Amino acid sequence: MGSARWSSSDYTSYASTTNYRTASREEVFTSRSMPQALDPAKITLRESCDSDLNPNSTPIIMALDVTGSMGMYAEMIAKESLPELMGAILETSPVKDPHMMFMGIDDVHTSRGCALQVSQFEADIKILEQLRQVYLVGGGGGNNSESYDLAWYFAAHKTAIDCFAKRNKKGYLFTFGDEEAPYETLSERELRSVFGEGQFVSTTPAEALARAKERYQVFHVVIEQGSYFGSRPQRVKETWTEMLGNNVIFLKDAKDLSEVVLATLRVAEGEDLDTVIAGSKNPKALRHAFANALKD
Repeated sequence: MGSARWSSSDYTSYASTTNYRTASREEVFTSRSMPQALDPAKITLRESCDSDLNPNSTPIIMALDVTGSMGMYAEMIAKESLPELMGAILETSPVKDPHMMFMGIDDVHTSRGCALQVSQFEADIKILEQLRQVYLVGGGGGNNSESYDLAWYFAAHKTAIDCFAKRNKKGYLFTFGDEEAPYETLSERELRSVFGEGQFVSTTPAEALARAKERYQVFHVVIEQGSYFGSRPQRVKETWTEMLGNNVIFLKDAKDLSEVVLATLRVAEGEDLDTVIAGSKNPKALRHAFANALKD
């Protein structure tokens, strides 16, 4: 997928026609259960393919915690961050021809059958339409984490990306949330409950991450405004730093999400971190985000 291309005029027309930017969260996200189109059990493969309009496709996965209070950040991304980010990527070109995918993450160890939702890779306004299909689960378990590792597992086993197959260049995978890094093994039963019938092997978070990193640069963005982070900030920082090292990024204010993701892409593509920060709209936010990140 991803044969079209994002344009500001298409977005302006969509926003004007739907009036979604002034709508309530329930009107923006209308699904009251997981849509079949986003159900991993019904997905064989998600593809990011080169095309005439996008000859150097770059897959970017945005995997969002959609439990509890995190739903407000999915709403913010739909209304503000996504159009800002797509416009900025096309304007500044840190990567070529972005193909965006969204995932919704719950907790497979405690969930009610909606642990993972997965959109197509898209390069135009369709990605916003698919983001709005995501079911905001709410609730949340009591085991201090969500199944961020399901995003890694899906990327490793269920995606085909031309950037790596043709150019040996990795895509990007971002997870977003306020809880601790995953620590529980994905059992065969749990994997089958998410992905449907098939042969599965119990997989630890470290194993899922290692497989995803074969074809993706993997980052986690800690949403510091989340209620869980507020209660256990040091534990969240420690577990994610242990899991991802310098690739964990701390977002103090979610309104800066698009700028932080854009800056991450620029630095990961070889630009100097200090130069990126100095030229940004909000250097203070980026200095906080990258205080311990992307230094290697």
